[in-house]
Amino acid sequence: MTSPRLARRRSAVAIAALVAVAACTPSTPDSAVSGADPSPEPTSEEPGAEPSPDPETSPEPTQEPEPEFEPAEFTIVSSGDVLPHATVNCSADWATTGDAWEAYPQNCTQTWPGDGQGWDFYPLMAGVEHWIAGADLALCSLEVPIAPEGEQVTAYPMFGAPDELIAGLGELGFDGCNTATNHSMDRGSAGLMRTLDLLDEAGMGHVGTARTETEAEQPQLYVLERGGREITIAHIAGTTIDNGLPPPADQPWMVSDADPDRLSEQARQAREDGADLVIASLHWGIEYVHEPVTEQLEIAEALAADGQIDLIYGNHSHTPQPIETLDGGPHGTGMPVVWSMGNFISNQDELCCIMETATGTMVVATVAVDTEGVAQVTDLQWAANTVDRLGAQRIWPLAELLETDPAERPSGLQLSEADLERRYARVTEVMGTELERPEAPEPSGEPVVVVPRSQE
Repeated sequence: MTSPRLARRRSAVAIAALVAVAACTPSTPDSAVSGADPSPEPTSEEPGAEPSPDPETSPEPTQEPEPEFEPAEFTIVSSGDVLPHATVNCSADWATTGDAWEAYPQNCTQTWPGDGQGWDFYPLMAGVEHWIAGADLALCSLEVPIAPEGEQVTAYPMFGAPDELIAGLGELGFDGCNTATNHSMDRGSAGLMRTLDLLDEAGMGHVGTARTETEAEQPQLYVLERGGREITIAHIAGTTIDNGLPPPADQPWMVSDADPDRLSEQARQAREDGADLVIASLHWGIEYVHEPVTEQLEIAEALAADGQIDLIYGNHSHTPQPIETLDGGPHGTGMPVVWSMGNFISNQDELCCIMETATGTMVVATVAVDTEGVAQVTDLQWAANTVDRLGAQRIWPLAELLETDPAERPSGLQLSEADLERRYARVTEVMGTELERPEAPEPSGEPVVVVPRSQE
């Protein structure tokens, strides 16, 4: 498509009622009596009165118009930070060897001289594919840039991931990513632009960083065909943190901030340009805590009050934080927010950090669209994913692992029953169980269409 913004297509159906004009035909008198002048038949009609309507020529009752569209429902999923530390990169290299997971080297590091040919991140994440690919729209939180072309892959503290990371995320089922984080500028402007170029090549959306000022002003649009209509979802993003590495002074738009006025205005413009739903991904808060801090509360409350954003997906803390519905929102019925989804894939767990960093949440929004085309988030639920750091950095749906007979769990799994139970108990303590989703979503129709942002 040539335009980065889509106008909603709404077909107006005009219904006209046929009006029949009643006609009155006078009755013909009986034959005249022999020898007498014919005389008119008596009538009950008063002189000058309107004739009674003929039932055969009366207009049909006006029929109620049929609804323009069928009601529709679809799902959106987002997840925690994609954070490829050195051991994650090493595991992705190991995945290309074809060797059994049981033989995975426990001393795997970024400089491990494996026999792999590049990197393959998909096998590390494949255990949760049904949760990602099953949603109608899947949005990742890509915390790190890709290393500039021809330069060294790096990990903490200045990340520059392999190109293959993007391919792995796409193969898993992600349709696009938020890229506004505290690590966006780790590898300079070249790394930032390389990241967006590769997402474009993979046919994936992106928002939060930009190559031009024009691109920065645009939300990422996704279009679903549901219920006989096109439904447009606008994705916007911002970060409150830059690790002391801001974008160039003459190009501040390269990384979007989380200023609530800017975000509300971008959401308002997206709605004017035809968006049915607006989602914000925000990188905010403090690491290793389990509740939102004051800054998160202030930003979210301002956005809810402005009434332009339907849903906030939060990240950065590397630990799960709860789901809450704030007063306000586009329909006045509240704006749901998940304060943080923790980690999706990383090397973090109790061996390096705190236990909660090993577990993230995959947060599924259910969206209902009525016959008038009004879209509204009706539910926001979570499911936990957890990383097996010593089991080749693979990630798994935590509740499903616990429900599986230990003898039938994945080969090479290094997490014990006690590990799984301890992690599950903690994530449910933080998130509660009321909004826990028991099963993965399933697609409700045709795949989403990614509308590329224009750079001009």
